[in-house]
Amino acid sequence: MDLKEKLIKSELIYDGRILQLYNDEVELPGGKHSRREYVNHSGGCAVLAVDEEGFIYLVEQFRYPYAEVMLEIPAGKRNKGEDPKDCALRELEEECGLVTDSAEKFLEIYPTVAYSNEHIYVYLAHALKGTHAHLDEGEFLNVRRMPFKDALKMVLDMSIRDSKTVAAILKYAYLNKISI
Repeated sequence: MDLKEKLIKSELIYDGRILQLYNDEVELPGGKHSRREYVNHSGGCAVLAVDEEGFIYLVEQFRYPYAEVMLEIPAGKRNKGEDPKDCALRELEEECGLVTDSAEKFLEIYPTVAYSNEHIYVYLAHALKGTHAHLDEGEFLNVRRMPFKDALKMVLDMSIRDSKTVAAILKYAYLNKISI
């Protein structure tokens, strides 16, 4: 069965700084019509930064929708037309004060498939060199350097719940045969 839905009409409900909200009419595979509300998002990039001692760099940041401080890998919004790797490395420097010439694509994830088209590119970075962090205006965070195994434990005990961070840590642990 062909599961694809056909767009009939698209209505922009909200046009914000980083996202737009749409309420579209679609034709379902069986011929009936339905509505699809979704968020159009510019997407983002993130970095799992692992140093030569096996420590990773995470950021603590207050996340308003959850009203709590989250522990995450460095990440940020991708500018229109920006190369994902350039975005990821820009965020690593801005948030953690780290640069590298050694970064490779590690993951691509769709964090909220039911209502958003957000796409996050995650890079794995090694050979880290310190420089100066320079946060965006209005951005407040703390950088935490911790042993990878400690971060893995935090994923497994659900202290870390951010999807991009969970996915990156679990993949790295699997590929490197790291267990608790």
